[in-house]
Amino acid sequence: MDIKKKKQNIIQAGYKAVDELVKVAKEPIVETDDDVSADRLKNAAATKKLAIFDALEILNRIQAEEAMLGNKPIEDKNQAFSGFAEKRSR
Repeated sequence: MDIKKKKQNIIQAGYKAVDELVKVAKEPIVETDDDVSADRLKNAAATKKLAIFDALEILNRIQAEEAMLGNKPIEDKNQAFSGFAEKRSR
């Protein structure tokens, strides 16, 4: 199996992983009407946040890999209109 085919398989697996993370993100934070501790709410919210950010990170990486497979240039939004002073200010 060549590298291009392996990368395409990894990309497909990435899309499946994103679908699973979206399912986690769509679930209610707490499924009970009982009084829930603040610590439990905080952990549940952190889990949702992590699922959302992981899904977005995976999608960004998939987009970059697909662009490389198709020999398309990758857009870097951070360097669009930045000069020397803007780069050094970060």
